[in-house]
Amino acid sequence: MDPKQHIETRCVQAGWQPKNGDPRVLPIFQSTTYKYDSADYLGKLFDLEVPGHFYTRLSNPTLECVENKIAALEGGVGALVTSSGQAASLFAILNLCQAGDHVVSTAAIYGGTFNLFAITMKKMGIAFTFVDQNADAAQLAAAFRPNTKALFAETVTNPSLAVADLEKLARIAHGQGVPFIVDNTFPTPILCRPIEWGADIVTHSTTKYMDGHAQTTGGAIVDSGNFDWTHGKFPEFCTPDPSYHGVVYTERFGRAAYIVKARVQLMRDIGAQQNPFAAYILNLGLETLHLRMPRHCSNALAVATHLEQHPRVAWINYPGLPGNPAHALAQKYLPDGTCGVVSFGIQGGRAAATRFMDGLKLTAIVTHVADARTCVLHPASTTHRQLTDEQLQAAGISSDLVRLSVGIEHVADIIADLDQSLAAL
Repeated sequence: MDPKQHIETRCVQAGWQPKNGDPRVLPIFQSTTYKYDSADYLGKLFDLEVPGHFYTRLSNPTLECVENKIAALEGGVGALVTSSGQAASLFAILNLCQAGDHVVSTAAIYGGTFNLFAITMKKMGIAFTFVDQNADAAQLAAAFRPNTKALFAETVTNPSLAVADLEKLARIAHGQGVPFIVDNTFPTPILCRPIEWGADIVTHSTTKYMDGHAQTTGGAIVDSGNFDWTHGKFPEFCTPDPSYHGVVYTERFGRAAYIVKARVQLMRDIGAQQNPFAAYILNLGLETLHLRMPRHCSNALAVATHLEQHPRVAWINYPGLPGNPAHALAQKYLPDGTCGVVSFGIQGGRAAATRFMDGLKLTAIVTHVADARTCVLHPASTTHRQLTDEQLQAAGISSDLVRLSVGIEHVADIIADLDQSLAAL
């Protein structure tokens, strides 16, 4: 793709480049394996000496096109799609860390990611320190250790909707000689491209806005190609890999060393690949991403503005509102909108929040967020129920918090549904 093309064009055109007589629409290459003219060529594929597909657990033509599109949208040198957003977060860390290593993460992250880091990966021997992303640089730097391998944050946190100061966090990570990993699920590259602000690795749960229609789970990792893996803290990138006859990733693959290693080591051994049909569905979502995100944002801002004045609403949190603690950062990093998610509390606390949710008609109670349909959830009792009261507080989640994912319906109908349920309390 032409790097000068606008992101709207990349949403529609990037990835699949049909040749003369090829299908215009990205095909589903529903095959696990591929045919070769010689055993020698297949052997070279296994040694990473030539490009191509040799087993769908590692790569597939449909997946490759979607990966190229996502890399083009985020401005990276390469991408890897996974079976879920959780798998993307897991791979992003495992590609850097082994037992005995340490990662610094902001505390206000998605509950599933927090559980992955604090519980599951702890069992793997990888330690995490969770920090307040709004702390000053000296406090944040104090959390790093000699064995720290990365700093992790979310552009817009789920569901507390804090906005990360990406430049500050990138500067701190690079000052410690480690990469900055950013989960960009809520804004998507339509609203923010963290690589432009210093991020080295970007992850997504493509299950959310990128798919946009709640049809298939998926994740993605994008490599900026900007981090120097040769400075001594990451020998696995610049020393021979015995599982590939001594290939050195930084020598063979240059700026794409990180993403190639994630594919040929982790995807090979763990196998959390996205299937071709899921990638096809994801691509359809990506083609309209640039149309849907502005509608999500305008609807969410209208809903937040309305709820801010409602007498039955105790508090409202949406970074697009003037006066919101994250508004200044949102104006800097997300001037076109943050996302379609609004969080708020109901007068009467947790019990009232439950009655409010039960009274909704258009808006559905689902364990999902960020698709075309408006939906609602109570995080403290669902997605974050495994967290202690102290961990909930650190994540910015109160017991009365309602997470409203504003869809792309007519905003007047969304507001009417909220109003009729609030009136019945």
